[in-house]
Amino acid sequence: MKRIISTVLLAVCCLVVTAANPAAWPVSPKAGNLEKEATVLLRKQILAEAAWAMKQAPVTITDASSPRSAGGKHDFFSEADYFWPDPKNPDGPYVNRDGMTNPDNFVAHRKAMIRFSKVIGALASAYKITGDEKYVQQAVKHFQAWFINSATLMNPNLLFAQAVKGKFTGRNYGIIDTIHLMEVAQGALVMEKAKAFDKETAKGVKKWFSAYTLWLNTSKPGIQEKTVKNNHATCWAMQVASFAKLCGDENMLDSLRNSYKTILLPNQMGNDGSFPLETVRTKPYGYSIFNLDAMTMLCQILSTPKDNLWDFETADGKSIKKGIAYLYPFIADKSKWTLTPDVMYWENWPVAQPFLLFGAVQYKQANWYAAWAKLDHQPQVEEVIRNLPIRNPLIWL
Repeated sequence: MKRIISTVLLAVCCLVVTAANPAAWPVSPKAGNLEKEATVLLRKQILAEAAWAMKQAPVTITDASSPRSAGGKHDFFSEADYFWPDPKNPDGPYVNRDGMTNPDNFVAHRKAMIRFSKVIGALASAYKITGDEKYVQQAVKHFQAWFINSATLMNPNLLFAQAVKGKFTGRNYGIIDTIHLMEVAQGALVMEKAKAFDKETAKGVKKWFSAYTLWLNTSKPGIQEKTVKNNHATCWAMQVASFAKLCGDENMLDSLRNSYKTILLPNQMGNDGSFPLETVRTKPYGYSIFNLDAMTMLCQILSTPKDNLWDFETADGKSIKKGIAYLYPFIADKSKWTLTPDVMYWENWPVAQPFLLFGAVQYKQANWYAAWAKLDHQPQVEEVIRNLPIRNPLIWL
């Protein structure tokens, strides 16, 4: 009897240790080739979205303007989402209402950029699975309009993003708006070897992203955003990683790997795998998802055989695998969420979050893949789309 009890206790202890340590998890026996399964699952959607993209003419920021912008025709402009007119002083400076999106803000430039991302993401995805260069030919038109044509291009800076009426003509926090250029950059990387992607256009695209990356690293707003302590810093690093990879900037990529290991992951993740700076917000669920997606993308973009961030773990046990393991149960069953529901868009999350797919592929976890596969792959709510820059996962695999 004592031997039986000892055996049971040992088994229980092993289960507890394994559950608390994601690195000790066994590979799911049903994982298979998840990348191939994802391709099969998304193929019909990709071809339908690419058919739509083939019919779209370029629309850049020069097609819309706001009288509240302090910039010019070629300057991206947006307004801070959570700032509203002051009821006590309606004509005065706006006031902050954290988590509450002001529907009267100017969003035309942001919508144009998201549309651009959708077009390029769809075309690049279709090209990747079919090899048909008609998709590249169409993408080139949009690349030229946004980055090369002097009449329609966007200046490579965000000096006037997320402005606040009566207070700021632009803020460093607005830099997060260009996370929607990530799939543009990755799309260019996927298509750059195609014959239809002429050298001059490819050169112009890389020149623009190189200039923007320089601005992100040297301007006052860029430096401020880089050093913010929450998801803004993660998203700064995520997009710079994407742009630097397109431009082949190995020094920048090395610097970002170091930042992930020494600053972003250790300073933002709690010992349980959560992100305390996000869970104290008025939308803790949505922000936790958003930041985990961004952290996961850093691993996806920056990892190399010699420096695999998917395997990295801090001295006190923090890792991207622990982060996914923490949030996954609340994605699989949102009713288990123990914190206050988000003040807005609670019902619209989760969708097919990239951290589930990329984590599943990397760690061969079929349950993560199954959760991703069942979720919405074509969200229509604008706020969800704004916080979901990775909508075409196959171009990242």
